[in-house]
Amino acid sequence: MTSAALAETLIERGIDPTELDAKRDLFQLVLAGFERAAARFPQHVWWVPGRLEVFGKHTDYAGGRTLICALPRGFAVVAAPRRDGLVRVVDAWSGDSVTLQPTTPTAALGGWHHYVEVVAQRLARNFPGHAISADVAFASDLPPAAGMSSSSALMVGVATALIRVAGIDSSREWNANVKSPLDAAGYYACIENGSAFGTLEGDAGVGTHGGSEDHAAILTGTAGHLSAMSFVPMRPIGRSRMPDDWRFVLASSGIAAEKTGAALAPYNRLSEGTRLLLQVWNSQEAQAASLGAALASSPQAVDRLRDLVRGSTIAGWSSDALTKRLDHFVREDARILEALDAFSRGDRARVAALAHDSQVDAETRLGNQVPETSSLARTAEALGAHGACSFGAGFGGSVWALVDRSAANQFAPAWHRRAFVASPGPALTEL
Repeated sequence: MTSAALAETLIERGIDPTELDAKRDLFQLVLAGFERAAARFPQHVWWVPGRLEVFGKHTDYAGGRTLICALPRGFAVVAAPRRDGLVRVVDAWSGDSVTLQPTTPTAALGGWHHYVEVVAQRLARNFPGHAISADVAFASDLPPAAGMSSSSALMVGVATALIRVAGIDSSREWNANVKSPLDAAGYYACIENGSAFGTLEGDAGVGTHGGSEDHAAILTGTAGHLSAMSFVPMRPIGRSRMPDDWRFVLASSGIAAEKTGAALAPYNRLSEGTRLLLQVWNSQEAQAASLGAALASSPQAVDRLRDLVRGSTIAGWSSDALTKRLDHFVREDARILEALDAFSRGDRARVAALAHDSQVDAETRLGNQVPETSSLARTAEALGAHGACSFGAGFGGSVWALVDRSAANQFAPAWHRRAFVASPGPALTEL
């Protein structure tokens, strides 16, 4: 197990060959970090990608659709079992670590330590009798808190490592609930948001009322392709190969896209809006499992819900605010199939128009943009990108620009000094 061999295997699985040197260095870092911390070699190695949301802002948790892919940047994760009942996780970049006992509540932990705690305690609760005890190390080349699912990727990586080391994936409880990578994505999303999954009891999670698009991209992405997904329940609805002569360029706004702390309330308010819209619908119409399902129930459903909202009285939400949230969901959800078709046909002009409209809607209807993300999108358009749009939770984060492959390496530094070129990569991969 050498860093060079691991990097070469990852290239064989679909990562762009231009990433070879960077991935060799990343695996070297994580292997050395594990050996320093544990005084031994790891037994397992994984690649866990970040996520690019091309279209589908804040639609997944409401039963809508998204167009997503796995990124060529993410986490290298390594692990080996312990025998003392403890879980120790090390950040190989900084040397920072956390050690905890999964079945014992701890004092409040912050930052990424809290994500590890949530994962370990949920697994201990759902799979009693399994020895959840391991040394885990990770290293990431994904920009943190940039809207590329760094927190979800970390949680998926830690969960995957603990599940494999503890043999949970061979247990009766696991196999009764998790029968496919899509199921695994759904379960990992429930670890994060605290929901129950099948017979696996829920808890508080990390406090965000999010969906599962991040986890779907991380667990089911296909190298070189964009995936259209529908949610509640999660299911694939289409896939398009990225045109060979197109590339994404991604740039972080520099404003952290946190789902915790000060950003938790505005993030959860967007989720609350769709929950209240469903509540208004279900109070007068046939019960639906999600807002997406309600709106798909008849051609007149959108207009009917608008009428119901105009007559609603909900504390903290004016009818205008709920209507704006509804309009954003309807418009963004409708873009997914149009965008899938545009990418399939290599229609640059259509992608550009969809991206522009999505950005404007995020600014005027969803209200999750900051000046930095709006400026990045406009600048990319001015530089000649075939479309540019912010993505992810919002309130900070990043913007994608679509450019010709031949121009990507020149476009990136002209747009933003930390921008990088990306094409869709493979899903979580055990190496």
